Amino acid sequence: MAALDGIRIIDLTQWEAGTSCTQLLAWLGADVIKIEPPGRGEPGRAMLADHADRDSFYFLMFNANKKAITLDLKAPRGRELFERLVAGADVVAENFAYGVLEQLGLGYEKLRAIKDDIIHASIKGYGSWGPHRDYKSFDMIAQATGGVLAVNGTFDTPPLKPGVTFGDSGTGVHLALAILAAYIERERTGRGQYVEVSMQDAMVNFCRTAFVAQYLTGGMPAIRYGNRVGLLSPTDLYPCLGGGPNDHVYIMVSTKRMWHGVLRAIGRADLVGDERFEEQRDRNNHWDDVWEMIAGWTRTQDKHAAMRRMSEEGVPCGAVYDSTDVFRDEHLKARDMIVPLEHPERGVMEFPGNPIKMGNTPKTTLRAAPKLGRDNDEVYRDLLGLDGAEIEQLRRDGVI
Repeated sequence: MAALDGIRIIDLTQWEAGTSCTQLLAWLGADVIKIEPPGRGEPGRAMLADHADRDSFYFLMFNANKKAITLDLKAPRGRELFERLVAGADVVAENFAYGVLEQLGLGYEKLRAIKDDIIHASIKGYGSWGPHRDYKSFDMIAQATGGVLAVNGTFDTPPLKPGVTFGDSGTGVHLALAILAAYIERERTGRGQYVEVSMQDAMVNFCRTAFVAQYLTGGMPAIRYGNRVGLLSPTDLYPCLGGGPNDHVYIMVSTKRMWHGVLRAIGRADLVGDERFEEQRDRNNHWDDVWEMIAGWTRTQDKHAAMRRMSEEGVPCGAVYDSTDVFRDEHLKARDMIVPLEHPERGVMEFPGNPIKMGNTPKTTLRAAPKLGRDNDEVYRDLLGLDGAEIEQLRRDGVI
């Protein structure tokens, strides 16, 4: 059995923040039933689409291992069917703007009236209370208001948008944890509950180190150090052979032993014990000299070779992987983080796998994200007991 086998989640999520949460739970074995509007589906299906008649790679990336049904929640018959699905579920997950479910008459109080131990899991841009609760948000808005952009970039440039969608997927991971915590509590007490994660709140959580380093110790806004970690020379980005934009390695040194490893790796073991560089404060005072010394060596090395050599000396060092490097990396493939996935329209593709590895449960088998309404017959027949004629009538009426 998979870890979450037997847990049923009604998935009303869209875009990325919510879908990344429910996909993670589906990877762990939960029965996730994705509900979308008939005809068009959730907006992520068309996001960054390369073909008008195919689901986008964006959608495929966040909806693997789910079932998909269509249902018009605005139609009386649609709400009736939704309530019947809720009655047989453990969790309802959504990331609508504040008040949307309430306008449909399907807020938490209604869900709890249908099933008193239901867990209603919600992502909101700013949460369901507070002065900004009605404001809308997307990933980068959450990063801006949560402190992320202010610490990203260099000292002499404006804040810089990260290339990673922390605001979406990072919030999704937080909500997955909240769902599991609520489920464990329900097992103890028999009580369901409403749980939410605000995208802004999640970003504040991610920024704790920057806040400690700057605001809490000096009362000042965080300084943008670029690729350097302040007061930790030679922690920095270094250019490698080839000169391309991603031909770099990142080296992080936090102990004297690691510093000695760097010197051995670059062929300068003669500098072990040199008073100019031996202590952290000395290296900080000679940051540019230390950087040039190491860069003089890394410029002669392929980034992967430099990573191997530093690692052999016990120095944390990572080549800057671009997307091609990630998908070709043998280590990631060995850990089932890059796996083949067969899609009925796109054929066999490689996709990122489940990062959570568990010793006593079967490893995750990825299944392609479902086409719109793929599981209508199965869900409405097997879970709600509708016959073929009823299901066909629902289609003709535009309810599913």
